[in-house]
Amino acid sequence: MKNQTVSVSFMLMGILFCVCLIAANLLEAKVVQVGALSITAGFIVFPVSYIINDCIAEVWGFRKARLIIWAGFAMNFFFILLAKAAVALPAAPFWEGEEHFDFVFGLAPRIALASLAAFLAGSFINAYVMSRMKIASQGRHFSLRAVVSTLFGESADSLIFFPIAFGGLLPVDELLKMMAVQALAKTLYEVLVLPVTVRVVRYVKRVDGCDVYDTDVSYNILKLKQL
Repeated sequence: MKNQTVSVSFMLMGILFCVCLIAANLLEAKVVQVGALSITAGFIVFPVSYIINDCIAEVWGFRKARLIIWAGFAMNFFFILLAKAAVALPAAPFWEGEEHFDFVFGLAPRIALASLAAFLAGSFINAYVMSRMKIASQGRHFSLRAVVSTLFGESADSLIFFPIAFGGLLPVDELLKMMAVQALAKTLYEVLVLPVTVRVVRYVKRVDGCDVYDTDVSYNILKLKQL
């Protein structure tokens, strides 16, 4: 029987990946002002999921990245269902926080759909670009590959999320501006934390003794059994 055990490093990254996705959904409820820009508070955590995606694709390859992405999708979907159930439950007569609770956890179906679709597309594109560039560069230039893959992934994420979530509600020029700002800002986030990402990848490769090249992998995102 094929050994399908995973290391502690992989398990911890997978857990952190799922936590970041769920936290991002909650933090999206707050809009913050950064200079002249208005962005959602989810900005502080969501790019971390792309950094973890880069690390997993770099160390363990596309197969394991595919597993973690689908696991993140499932946990995110499960959380949305639980939140919907909690919102639907009748509040106690003496509790005064229902309005605020519903605002944070009552994610509109349109926003939920946009979030899940954008996450899947962006994450898989990020992992695919990282994998293909690693083969093409023979494992060199990790920093460049991390930035480029994130730019592709975040761009796809923004191109899907904002039209689905806010199409018809905001002017087209405002939508385009928000899409560009989010993609570029999140990529800049990746650049700023690159020194940490590089050190984490080097450490995990050394500890796990793993550095996968996807020379024989199928990039079909539905092949979950191919681990």
